Amino acid sequence: VTDSFSVLFGVALEGACCRITCEDPELLFTSAKMPKAAKTKGGGQEKKVIHPYSRKAAQLTKEAHKQEKKEKLKNEKAFRLSVVGEKLLWFQSHLDPNKLEFTKKEACELVEKYLHRFSDELEQIELQNSVKGRRVRQHSSRETVINQTMERERQLYDGYGLEIPDIMNCKHLKTFRDWDGDLKKLPNIKMRKLSSKDALTTRMEKASVESAKELCAAKDVH
Repeated sequence: VTDSFSVLFGVALEGACCRITCEDPELLFTSAKMPKAAKTKGGGQEKKVIHPYSRKAAQLTKEAHKQEKKEKLKNEKAFRLSVVGEKLLWFQSHLDPNKLEFTKKEACELVEKYLHRFSDELEQIELQNSVKGRRVRQHSSRETVINQTMERERQLYDGYGLEIPDIMNCKHLKTFRDWDGDLKKLPNIKMRKLSSKDALTTRMEKASVESAKELCAAKDVH
């Protein structure tokens, strides 16, 4: 009985191995566990190291400089717009609401007020620094910026002219009054330059008109 069972078991085992080998020859090899390939973090391919003197490195450096220059120009433009916006808001808040338009003389007077807009702040800084026993000057950086701004604007006004909103034209003045402070709408506001020469010319014209009136009055008396 034992011999018969051994024979039958051997035949069955041999048949099973034959079936496995015939049906899927690769099964015997794949059944064993193979080590898996290590994956890079994130599932992507490993980045190649770029040589610092390669063409690719030069291209990346050029693109970085280009982007940096673009951002710099963008920031400078935004700063210029903010400066113009602050100036326009000052003029808008100091307009006489009853006037439909301003004369050149009135516009020049408003410019003079604008050029002295920091006077109160400078007085406060000077007052704080006049305290006895204070060795370190307070708000010196702010004081320097104000003085530089006033000097630059005065040079413009005494030279080629300071750019202000055109308040001497009723149509342009109305557009300026309706402005809501949005910097994107600045192109809608008409600007013009005024200089101290315009104020001088206005005074000379006024003196000439007054002299002509006096002369006419003298002729009428004779």
